[in-house]
Amino acid sequence: MKTTYCTQALRPALPSTMAALAAALLVAGCGGGSTAILAEQATPAAACSDLPARAGLANTRLSTSYVAADTRRPGGASTGAFLPGHCVVTGAINPRVGVDGKDYAIGFQLSLPDQWNGRFLFIGGGGNDGILRDTSLSSSISGGTPSPLGQGFAVVSTDAGHSGTTASFGADPQARLDHAYNAYDKTAVAAKSLIATRYGRKPDHSYFSGCSGGGRQGMVFSQRFPDYFDAITAGAPAMRVSSGATIAAMWNTIQMDAIAPADASGKRILSQAFSNADLNLVAKAVTASCDAADGVADGMVNNVKACRFDPGVLQCTGAKGADCLSGAQVNALRNVFAGPRNTAGQALYAGQPWDPGLAAPGWRNWTLGSSTTATPDSRYITLIVDAMVNEFFTPPDLTFNPLTFNFDTDPARMQAYSAIYDTYRDDQLSAYRQRGGKMLFIHGMSDPIFSAQDTIDYYERLAARNGGMESTQGFARTFLVPGMNHCSGGPATDTFDSIQTMVDWVEKGIAPETIAARALPSSTDFPNRTRPLCAYPKFAKYKGSGSVEDAASFVCAVQ
Repeated sequence: MKTTYCTQALRPALPSTMAALAAALLVAGCGGGSTAILAEQATPAAACSDLPARAGLANTRLSTSYVAADTRRPGGASTGAFLPGHCVVTGAINPRVGVDGKDYAIGFQLSLPDQWNGRFLFIGGGGNDGILRDTSLSSSISGGTPSPLGQGFAVVSTDAGHSGTTASFGADPQARLDHAYNAYDKTAVAAKSLIATRYGRKPDHSYFSGCSGGGRQGMVFSQRFPDYFDAITAGAPAMRVSSGATIAAMWNTIQMDAIAPADASGKRILSQAFSNADLNLVAKAVTASCDAADGVADGMVNNVKACRFDPGVLQCTGAKGADCLSGAQVNALRNVFAGPRNTAGQALYAGQPWDPGLAAPGWRNWTLGSSTTATPDSRYITLIVDAMVNEFFTPPDLTFNPLTFNFDTDPARMQAYSAIYDTYRDDQLSAYRQRGGKMLFIHGMSDPIFSAQDTIDYYERLAARNGGMESTQGFARTFLVPGMNHCSGGPATDTFDSIQTMVDWVEKGIAPETIAARALPSSTDFPNRTRPLCAYPKFAKYKGSGSVEDAASFVCAVQ
């Protein structure tokens, strides 16, 4: 017998007498010969199974699986709570065969909890995308957030329109557009439609959180689709990945490779341009020069603007030794931290701030790698070059040698794609601001791929365009994380809950002056240390008394 649902909502159970009355009214109202039942009377598993048939999404393949409560890993390490029962919807929008003969679709995963809190969260991707992020976890920039799904959020992620983490999809023009912006639009629309089908109403509030490429995706929404989200966290945003950060990655690689020792065949070993001991030496010198400017020597450089460091103080007066750097190493550091330039001296991307986090594994992983051979394995090579030659160059150039990058001519090869991919325009947030949207920018001060200085520069231009810093902080705030590498890691208090910060700002009107941050007990640098992350341009300044491990000993101040 056919079953007809007269309401799509799955609301909390009514008292028995009210439920009986409502059921009678619904049956009477449905009419016809089919059997009418309350959606409330359907089990969550049955509602999950039935969702694809009721979804009504055009050109979209859907499948579902129901996950019972307490059968998966804990919903958040900080709570120890297990995930609730929920429906996992896997979708493929616009399946097609690309010009390269490969199968494409905009894939997404949406998790719908049985007990929904009315909130929708889109978690961003990263790298070249191509995978579905686990929707039971937090966003990569919000490691301190207990599972949003466990809290009752409906959560979605997307593969950005292709499968696989390489950028080989760049041969297909539509896949480029999907990765640039189209996949996020289509995923958000589909997810909200499925939420309305499942619960009988649209989300009360919608949030986005992502880091790196996910941060760029958040900015895509704020600029191209300003009505979709109430608040967006853009962590380490890849605003100028094709027109800036990629150029810097090539610049840095060339600077480091030029001073690296060679193997027996004369090929350079990139990872050995600086030993770990060399980087630790630089980190200690940065700390000695800049640490105390925030009121206390605690191993962190909080007062970013006061930091003026010259690696020349470490240059050996004679032969290279354990306590000094060679002249070539000093020159390479100066060039890397100053940022790339063309032969006319024009800056092509922001330089990196000096921060002791440069000695952390995350900085080495991106810049130098760890390969002991002449085959480099830095992320600049394994990720950025892959994206550059396949996707950012128009047309693609798979044989390109990054060590031959021409800083006068090669940036132009990425301009066409940068026009649709990059999100550095500070004049495109007016619609998002007018609809009441909120923006959180969060960036680690020792990020080796997307410079925190670039985010600072963007934010200051945004403030100049929007009536000054105070006016701009009404809708957009920036938080810098001293010591943090790319999205996490480093000698930093890199664990915080930016998702709750967004919720409090949107739903309670509490604009964040600080975000509570901590280092995990397993931290090798500052176990259990707590700090306030301060809304830029303020920084965490020591009060003059109290434990340096305790956030209560610090106040947000302006230089």
